[in-house]
Amino acid sequence: MIKLAGKTALVTGASRGIGRATALALAAAGAQVLVHYSRGETEADALVRDIHAAGGKAQKLQADLRQADGPHTLAKAVRDIIGCRLDILVANAGIAYARSIEDTTVDEFDELFAVNVRAPFFLVQQLLPVMCKGSNIILLSSLAARSAVGQLPAYSATKGAVDTLVKHFAAALGERGIRVNAVAPGVVPTEMSSFAKTEEGRTATLQMQALKRLAEPEDVAEAVTFLASDQARWITGDTLQVDGGSKL
Repeated sequence: MIKLAGKTALVTGASRGIGRATALALAAAGAQVLVHYSRGETEADALVRDIHAAGGKAQKLQADLRQADGPHTLAKAVRDIIGCRLDILVANAGIAYARSIEDTTVDEFDELFAVNVRAPFFLVQQLLPVMCKGSNIILLSSLAARSAVGQLPAYSATKGAVDTLVKHFAAALGERGIRVNAVAPGVVPTEMSSFAKTEEGRTATLQMQALKRLAEPEDVAEAVTFLASDQARWITGDTLQVDGGSKL
């Protein structure tokens, strides 16, 4: 069993989907969880209540990561709560637009990179003063970073950038004893991947997977929790594919 008692974790975009499942998994393992949300305050409140009801510790934090100062605002709020140590950062918050090359607008392109790349970069930067030996950073990549999936060229580019950041962060922070990894989910039927909830989407998803079932957010959350634990102490700079054998 993974044990994270005494650890404090920040999960961005935790109000729904993979972020929610991750917050629950980390709390179940014993971590105190800071639940970040941008617009889903009702969902964040419900998540905090669920964690408390299960005997865990959680607190919500709001910040709009679309804004240039969003990561700085969130990091300050985190530091005000935790003091001098953050053990786990899960940069899960992300957005996606299903657009062809021709249909992608400049505003959409910029927003994708703002939330999916700029925000985690500067969140790491701003939280480094409270991350110590043994701390862990886990970014959210995607199957789309390594394979052409749907109409997602701009989104896929952001996840390719995430995979690159993992390497650079891990190399730069290894001497401090900070591990940096990513998980790359395949298609998970969430609000962000609503296509997978349709019959057409379900069929397409199952056809490209070795394991013939639809993913659950918990499948990804358990992988994140593993990377955050001492069981993964010799893993850094890696992107773990958590996709049921998609596009093999």
